[in-house]
Amino acid sequence: MQLDFDLKGGPRELAAPVAADEPVVLSVGALTRKIRELLENGLGEVWVEGEVSNFRRQASGHVYFTLKDASSQLACVLFAGQAAHLRGIRFADGVQVQIFGQITVYEARGNYQIVVRKVRERGEGALQAKFEELKRKLAAEGLFDAGRKRALPKFPRRIGVVTSPTGAAIRDFLHVLGRRQRGIEVVVFPVRVQGKGAAAEIAGAVRDLGDAAALGIGPVDVIVVTRGGGSLEDLWEFNEEAVARAIAASPVPVVSAVGHEIDFTISDFAADVRAPTPSAAAEILSSDSAELLGHLAQVSARLRRSLGARLEAVRQRIESFRRTALFSEPARSIREYQQSLDRHSDDLEAEATGWIHARRLILERASVVLGACSPDKRISEAMHLLANSRTAMKQSCDDRLLGLRSRLEKNAAVLGALSPSAALARGFTLTLGSDGRLVRSAAGITAGDTLMTKFSDGAVRSIVMPAGPSGDEVSDS
Repeated sequence: MQLDFDLKGGPRELAAPVAADEPVVLSVGALTRKIRELLENGLGEVWVEGEVSNFRRQASGHVYFTLKDASSQLACVLFAGQAAHLRGIRFADGVQVQIFGQITVYEARGNYQIVVRKVRERGEGALQAKFEELKRKLAAEGLFDAGRKRALPKFPRRIGVVTSPTGAAIRDFLHVLGRRQRGIEVVVFPVRVQGKGAAAEIAGAVRDLGDAAALGIGPVDVIVVTRGGGSLEDLWEFNEEAVARAIAASPVPVVSAVGHEIDFTISDFAADVRAPTPSAAAEILSSDSAELLGHLAQVSARLRRSLGARLEAVRQRIESFRRTALFSEPARSIREYQQSLDRHSDDLEAEATGWIHARRLILERASVVLGACSPDKRISEAMHLLANSRTAMKQSCDDRLLGLRSRLEKNAAVLGALSPSAALARGFTLTLGSDGRLVRSAAGITAGDTLMTKFSDGAVRSIVMPAGPSGDEVSDS
């Protein structure tokens, strides 16, 4: 049998003849290259639509992700040169996109993949939309508020870990914890971390570790909820509402260490502290033993230096006291202090006596001044002045009343002399017309008018009559 293709992709040559009963045996690499050629030549460049999952961007700039739908998934690679032209696309887990690229095989691992050339965004996936909706709901209730976050214990003695006992997360956690700080007790609460029903197990484990006494173990200082990385579906159980509420209600602080650094779950927001990886959680909760011992050594050295300096200062002070006269000749020192005390006593007595004498002189001068300004004297003078003023005021009033009375009597006499009544008493009369006005002239009346004539002792009414032959007016009273 002969092969009509070159396994290395070179010019075709006829293979060496083989026996009819011998099978054609290919190497793994040759078969993989053949499959790659068949895919690239048979499918070529295609458009594919699906949901982005397990998205990661390498330091080189290359982007790797999985495109999936309800039944299958496809590995995708977007190289750095092409990714630089797609900065307007929001690449993240859960985003629905349409991609265009070359179907090929990654020969080193034998996986088929698509090398992406173009990307068009189609909206968020169902899981991502559910994630965002639950996140908004719990945030509105205050479960993610920074004010309710609790500080982690600096030196925890017992840590409760909620995770799969066979996963890589617990191995990484225990390895880093043992390397950094030995002596911390770890209580592993085994749960499923993926699949239907895992969320209920995780939430129940958090509640049980919060009341560790009911489990018959000592209380834990902190709870770690952790698992390794994965796609959005793999991590979904940590996005369930029951897990978030159990973490928020835990009586002890909770650390969420789910997935890789780029992975975020609802449990991360509900926890008191988020660790990007299980190893990072172990680093957060432990102190580096070497670093701690070094710090203790530095503190110990500082204490020794400080205590040594203080002891030396005290020693020198004691030595200086020992060399003083107080210790060499105490009796003489006491006598000198007694003499100094007597001298100070005399000075104090003399100063006190002088001070008292000066204050007595000041008091005497003040007494003289107060005597001259005595209120009694000023009141007496004021009372005398008031009496004189009262007498002068009374005399002035009397004189004024007397003058007014005399003036009044004079005015009354003048008014009496000018009074109409006085004229009537002297025999004069007053004639008034019918309108009550004074009649001053005969020209102002006519025959038939009624007149009123007043005398000093009464009045009479008369009617004007025509004038007689002699020209005299005749009136009928």
